Amino acid sequence: MLGRIGILVLSLFLIASRSAHEYHASVTNMQYNPKEHSFEISVRMFTDDLEKALTKENGGQRVVFSAANTTKNDPILEKYVRRHFAVLTPQKQRKSFDYIGHETEADAQWIYLELPYAEAFRGGQMQQSVLTDLFDDQVNLVTISYNGQKKTFLFKKNQTVQDISF
Repeated sequence: MLGRIGILVLSLFLIASRSAHEYHASVTNMQYNPKEHSFEISVRMFTDDLEKALTKENGGQRVVFSAANTTKNDPILEKYVRRHFAVLTPQKQRKSFDYIGHETEADAQWIYLELPYAEAFRGGQMQQSVLTDLFDDQVNLVTISYNGQKKTFLFKKNQTVQDISF
């Protein structure tokens, strides 16, 4: 069932990205790299939604993504992502991650993170609450790929933390 929901959310994301969107969604991909012993993470959000969130985070001072300021927003963007995205071990310890940067693609922003994970991934909990403080209908789709297995999780405003397991 979640597979169908995931496809629906992704379809809505792609349709909405062609024009001013009516749906609020983000897509997160976590791909385990066994050579590096880490998860490579990408988060895709609509630029206008992210600008609203970062403007709020920035005390009302307007945040705009443009070609002229490609790295100017990185400090506030990193702070925002750290507040709204987390992976916790089964022992409830927050895993630290590295903010790699972001890039613009059409009307969306890609945020890149790296999560070192040398031990075997046994699950735990995940928080994915980007944009849920702004939009009641926000949906955050997370796909985790680990050692040939793939699982998808759906996060919403009142379900921003979930148990994840493999």
